[in-house]
Amino acid sequence: MKHMKYSKTLLLIMMILPWFTFPLLGKDAFKRFLPAALFISLVVRIVNFIAKKRRWWWWYEKLHPKISGIIPFIWGPFLVGSLWILKWTYGKFFRYLILNLMVDGVFTYGVVYYLQKFGIASMVRMKKIQIMYIFTIEALLLYGFQFVKEKLLMRSV
Repeated sequence: MKHMKYSKTLLLIMMILPWFTFPLLGKDAFKRFLPAALFISLVVRIVNFIAKKRRWWWWYEKLHPKISGIIPFIWGPFLVGSLWILKWTYGKFFRYLILNLMVDGVFTYGVVYYLQKFGIASMVRMKKIQIMYIFTIEALLLYGFQFVKEKLLMRSV
């Protein structure tokens, strides 16, 4: 596949590019939402570990022999995107859910096509709608983590 020679570069760009929006996020939002974003990044890493064992999907490309192709997504668009989504929608649960469904839908029904085309990843034993279910559960966990964190902080003040 002629596109495969660019796949490592593409992964690297996808990991680094979202961080250029970091200064626009604001220090307060970063500090407020970082624990939840780190928590959900860990959850996504665990889900990916399970997915690898059960062959739900497969990452062909790696940045390094010991670093899965999912890592640039987790530490790039996923982590930074979680911070932005919480900043824009936290406290407005319906808006949060709609935005997450839109972003997850674009990834599942758009980005996955290009991941396959560039030889980076592919679906194996999972349908796209099933991935949307997983993403929805992760979105609920992200919001729930932030909600509990803020309730505990309010209690301790």
